[in-house]
Amino acid sequence: MSQIPVGLQMYTVRDACEKDFVGALKQVAEIGYQGVELAGTYDLPADELRDVLTDLNLQCAGSHVGYNDLEQAIAYHLTLGCPRFGSSSMSPEGLPKDTDSMTAAVAYMNQVGQTCADQGILIYFHNHAGEFAQIDGKYILDLLYQQTDPKLVLAQIDVFWVQYAGVDPAAYLRKYPNRSPLLHIKDMTPDRDFAEVGNGVLDWDDIFAAATEVNTSWYIVEQDRCHHPSIESAEISFNFLRSRGMA
Repeated sequence: MSQIPVGLQMYTVRDACEKDFVGALKQVAEIGYQGVELAGTYDLPADELRDVLTDLNLQCAGSHVGYNDLEQAIAYHLTLGCPRFGSSSMSPEGLPKDTDSMTAAVAYMNQVGQTCADQGILIYFHNHAGEFAQIDGKYILDLLYQQTDPKLVLAQIDVFWVQYAGVDPAAYLRKYPNRSPLLHIKDMTPDRDFAEVGNGVLDWDDIFAAATEVNTSWYIVEQDRCHHPSIESAEISFNFLRSRGMA
């Protein structure tokens, strides 16, 4: 089985991106990352960004977008050559609170997924901890994945937020084989703060084993908040993965 490549969610280095987006991409490539997941395009046209990524030998593994202008997002990412994008919102009304709003969220996500699939783009949903609230005795996140069409709505499981919610990340990942192409990886300190991968309490042996079992396509390093300069933080996580022979 081929090695799972490692990308960086560019939200991690958003401070550097705001100053010089292309320069930040160059720094990410120099660290050794094989790809990126975008968190904004900083007004760079799709064909120009495509050429920059090609020159840097970076793949666009995914992208976080809003769905308010779906056709524009589809067109941009098709030109970019990015096969998928996602969001941490499953409904314009926010996180479902009851059965009716959950049903509406499922219908919304299926509709967005179908619109994108019809034009060659896949969508995925990125969780935080709030989706582990329950409706009718089931996690909201389970209801989303169980009730949407798995061909239309993929998962982007964030292991930090699964752990934060008190759930075993590896076990949760194993519930959804062949549905989690991009796995968000970050670590957690004993007091549940953010940490670089390999510098916290998460069980990476089990998480990496589970990722292989469910056919994850990319590890995506992300830090919501860095306690080191952001580029340094990205490098710390990458170096841990490299020390494990994974990058």
